[in-house]
Amino acid sequence: MNVTGATAYRWGVRFKFLFRPSWLALTLVVFAFAAICYTLLAPWQFSRDNERETQNAALSASFTAEPRSLEAVLPGGAVPTEATQWDRVTFTGTYLGDAEVIARLRTVLGEPAFEVLTPLRTTDGQIVLVDRGVVRPDDRTRVPAYAPPPAGEVTVVARVRMDETDPKARDAFADESTDGRLHSYTVDSRVVARATGLPIRPGYFQLDVEQPGGLEPLPLPKLEAGPFFSYALQWIAFGTMAVLGWLYFTVRELKPGGALASERPERRKSVAQMLAEDEEDYARTAETSPPDGRSEVSEGKRPLRT
Repeated sequence: MNVTGATAYRWGVRFKFLFRPSWLALTLVVFAFAAICYTLLAPWQFSRDNERETQNAALSASFTAEPRSLEAVLPGGAVPTEATQWDRVTFTGTYLGDAEVIARLRTVLGEPAFEVLTPLRTTDGQIVLVDRGVVRPDDRTRVPAYAPPPAGEVTVVARVRMDETDPKARDAFADESTDGRLHSYTVDSRVVARATGLPIRPGYFQLDVEQPGGLEPLPLPKLEAGPFFSYALQWIAFGTMAVLGWLYFTVRELKPGGALASERPERRKSVAQMLAEDEEDYARTAETSPPDGRSEVSEGKRPLRT
């Protein structure tokens, strides 16, 4: 075998460890984790960061913009989107207090709360769902007494909101525990429409402060970037560290003294191992000593390993 062939053979032997089951499993785990970091976790955090930026931009614009008519923002009963959420709209109509629904299991400013959802029929015949605000529970379970919506025609200013979604798709209900009132697990115009039989248009409208029929106002989200961008960078870093770690250990195995090296440096022995070997040497010497009992190595002069 020539020098080139011998060199290729040696490197081929060294690379054989890459095909061991344990190393293949490690490689699969490392690169699967890195792929998940790069293609799922980091993009997910980047998308959340983009959503927060969009929300902040919409909120900032709504603080200074004058409220517009409902048809100007959502023409023809359009479904609210991220682009229109938080826009301020104004409309005139009459509250339908008999079709009121309570959104339960809410948390507002860190405290349990109910939200009062009241349909309103506009002057042009549409029915919109108005979130009138918050009431705090009695004994943390019961809906307290609260002000009913005003009778007659009112003009209100509200913010456009997208319908919430219940993962369990639960409908509104009324029983003894709710004192006969309709309760819902989400603020969702579709749920209220099914419960009341009213043709409510998509989305709902969160009353602005000091509006007719308003209760304790719902707070607006804070204008902050959030940690999502840094989380995305962290996931990218984790994936990169996993691949670099795999490369480091791979190179280390290829070097002399690696796991498959023919001549590996002898590991340093512990004191217990050295004493055990001394005892074995003494026992073998005693077995081969002359019959008169005299040993070539006396007990007091046994060699000790250092």
